[in-house]
Amino acid sequence: MTTADEFRAAVRRGRRHATPEVVYYRLARDGQPLRFGFIVSRAVGGAVERNRLRRRMRAVGRELVDAGRAGEDVVVRALPGSAQLSWSELSGRMRAELAR
Repeated sequence: MTTADEFRAAVRRGRRHATPEVVYYRLARDGQPLRFGFIVSRAVGGAVERNRLRRRMRAVGRELVDAGRAGEDVVVRALPGSAQLSWSELSGRMRAELAR
């Protein structure tokens, strides 16, 4: 997702589910490819931590898209505790949440 309108639509009309580290907004789109958007605020940490977290979340999203998932827009909002997760914890939690 690239435009503010796409993010806004997913956040306002999508189903919301929160975990202690991340909030997910999922908006169904029949027959369309899976698309991700990421929101990582300054509350998460410094620029290095925010960018590392964003790269990790994008990598998990890319794996899910390559695996053939389709049909929704997903906005992932990182909360302050998410920067302390290891790669395996973040990947496992995102996959489990998006498999629901």
